[in-house]
Amino acid sequence: MVKLFSPEHGISAQGEDGAFQKNSTDPVTRLPVISLYGDRLSPTPEALDGIDAVLFDIPDIGCRFYTYLWTMTYMMQSCVENDKRIFVLDRPNPIGGDLDLVEGPLLDEDVCSSFVGRWSIPIRHSCTLGELARYFKATRLKNCDLEIIQIQHWKRDQPAKKADWLFIPPSPAIRDAETALIYPGMGLLEGINVNEGRGTEFPFKTFGAPWINASLMHDAFQNLQLPGIRAEVCSYKPESGLFAHQWCFGLQLTITSEAEFRPVNTGLQLIELIAGLYSDLCKERSYKTTANPSGDKHLDKLTGVAGAFEKIKNKQTPDPSKFTLTWKKSIQPYLLY
Repeated sequence: MVKLFSPEHGISAQGEDGAFQKNSTDPVTRLPVISLYGDRLSPTPEALDGIDAVLFDIPDIGCRFYTYLWTMTYMMQSCVENDKRIFVLDRPNPIGGDLDLVEGPLLDEDVCSSFVGRWSIPIRHSCTLGELARYFKATRLKNCDLEIIQIQHWKRDQPAKKADWLFIPPSPAIRDAETALIYPGMGLLEGINVNEGRGTEFPFKTFGAPWINASLMHDAFQNLQLPGIRAEVCSYKPESGLFAHQWCFGLQLTITSEAEFRPVNTGLQLIELIAGLYSDLCKERSYKTTANPSGDKHLDKLTGVAGAFEKIKNKQTPDPSKFTLTWKKSIQPYLLY
């Protein structure tokens, strides 16, 4: 190894969500670290000069708007442009690879493409990064000199909790495999003015706002009868994030059945519920990050749907499960396991 590249959250995986990551020196190897979540999202030709190949060795959590996937695609593209070989050291999908659990929508690239969703895949894709790399080579980067180092002894239907033995938190808020499983739905709350649990002990398992009536929310959530999820009333003061140091009232969620739980549908239903109960208070949120400095249209970028907030409020979003068969057919030739 002669140099390292780091994605969002930095080489230590401890950087705050969306925060600028500067170049540094790795304290273990003393090698230079070039940030791919700072001034640039892809390496310069100079950064790739003098190396024989790139090894992509970064985990994923199985969700389209988790940015490590898109860092991989930018590196693949740079390797094509600079005639470099890239190896992807594949890892298990911690929320499982069961393609019957895929949830859309598919990303509308014309209006929603961004660093939290560059190309059209479902929100929960049920693939490994190695499989997605093969798919993107075939459909986007045909000249990519790509080799996948495959996983041994991984089963596609392995549920999230059974992945804990191999799960290392890839970022500060994704602390365990259960959080990774709930994230494709609860992460959508970043698009509205509700605290999504950041700044608490239970990010993405907790949500709230100063203007929510927790008991009313609990009863309304229970009436949805969403499968595989249980809710309890809670109140908390987040240490950081939206409504930092203010009392928030809402719910804490627990997955009761991974087989039945549908995270994306749960998240969309929850936003629809909050917007319906608090139509005068629930608003779209500007979510500023290094990759999206304005913070505009964050919910559109997360869902992959233009005008997502109004469509969710008016119950016009498509059923997330309707994209399952389409994705299964598209990805089938590129599956490795």
